[in-house]
Amino acid sequence: MKLRRLRDAGRPRILLTLEGEALEAQAGDTLLTALLAGGAGHLRDSEFGDGPRAGFCLMGACQDCWVVVEGQGRVRACATLAEDGMRVKRG
Repeated sequence: MKLRRLRDAGRPRILLTLEGEALEAQAGDTLLTALLAGGAGHLRDSEFGDGPRAGFCLMGACQDCWVVVEGQGRVRACATLAEDGMRVKRG
């Protein structure tokens, strides 16, 4: 499932990659928004066997949206701003 933008669709475009696949985002997006709006679908599989996960609290308090950004290490996607050229792997 891909998020659909309802507003602010005119912001400048940026490009990043998720596990080598190019995704288009917008300047000012959090990394979580950029990945989900770009078609990532999910960030990880639940360790409890109940399927794919794509963020829970959306404010940096849980452990659901960890990703690895080249040069930065492990970050919470919901609390990290997307930057042009970021290379991201699922955490």
